[in-house]
Amino acid sequence: MGTITLDHRTVETSSLDKMLFPSDGITKGELIDYYRRIADTMVPHLEGRPLTMRRFPDGINGGGFYQQEMPDYFPEWIERVEVEKKGGKIVHALCNDAATLVYLANQNTITPHVWLSRTDRLHEPDQIVFDLDPPGGDFGAVRKAAQYVRENLEERGLTAFVMTTGSSGVHVRAPIRRKHPFDAVRQYARAIAAELAAQYPEELTVEQRKNKRRGRIYLDVMRIAYAQTAVPPYAVRARAGAPVATPIEWHELHSVEPDSYRIRNIFRRMGQKEDPWKRMAEAAADIRPSVDAT
Repeated sequence: MGTITLDHRTVETSSLDKMLFPSDGITKGELIDYYRRIADTMVPHLEGRPLTMRRFPDGINGGGFYQQEMPDYFPEWIERVEVEKKGGKIVHALCNDAATLVYLANQNTITPHVWLSRTDRLHEPDQIVFDLDPPGGDFGAVRKAAQYVRENLEERGLTAFVMTTGSSGVHVRAPIRRKHPFDAVRQYARAIAAELAAQYPEELTVEQRKNKRRGRIYLDVMRIAYAQTAVPPYAVRARAGAPVATPIEWHELHSVEPDSYRIRNIFRRMGQKEDPWKRMAEAAADIRPSVDAT
C-alpha cells in the first residue's frame, strides 16, 4: 500500500509488486510510476474524451478485458460523462488530470483507449485516423503506406501526424475542425482510402476481408465512428517489453519500429525533444468543401 498526491488529490496504491509483464519483470508499481511521469505530456491527448479501460488484473499473460462503464466505486473526483448507446446510456470515465491517470493504472489499466471526439461535441470527431498494420510483419510496407497517406492528406490541405502504435503498425492522423458527424467524416476518409488503393493497387487495399488482401496494406478507417476508440499517444500496450504508442516526426519513420519505445527507454527520448503532437489541434483543417464533394 502507498499513496501518491497529484493535482491536490491523494491516490491510494496497492499490490505494487504485482508482475504485470512477467517476462520483463515489470510490476504494477513501475506502470504506475510511468503514467505518473508521463502525465503532463499524455493527459492533453486524453482530456475530454470518453475512455475505455483495458485492464489486466492478472498481468498480460492472465488475460485482460475491456471495460467501458465507469465502476460505481471510482472516487467522486474522477470526472465522467453519460453517453447514449444502443438501448440506453452508459457512463464513461474521463482522464482529465494526472491523478486520474495514476488511479487508472492502479486499477491495472495498462492501456486506456479514447474516443475521437470530446464531451462537448460527442458526435463530431476532431481527427481522421488511418490505422496501418503490416501484412506478414513487413514494417517497410507500412512505412511506404504511411507516406502515401501523408502525401494525399497534405494535397488536400490537411496536416498529417504519425505515431508508432507500440503494437505492429502506425497511425496516421490529421486534425480537423469539428463541423461534421462521424458518418460524414468516415465517408470522407474512405474516399481517400479508395483513391489511394486505386493509385497503388499492388500495395494498398480497402478490402476488409483478410483473405482478399493478398499481402497488401489495409487502409483501416473504421475507428472513425461514434463510440469507437483509438489508442492515445503514450499509452502502454499489453505486449512483452511494455511498448509505448509514440508520436514521432516524419523523418524518424524510416529508422524506428512499432515497438521501439518502451516504458524503460521512452524518457530518454522525452528528455531530448518535446511531444511532436503537442500542437496538433492548432493544425485542424476545415474539410467542409471536401466532405460536400464526396
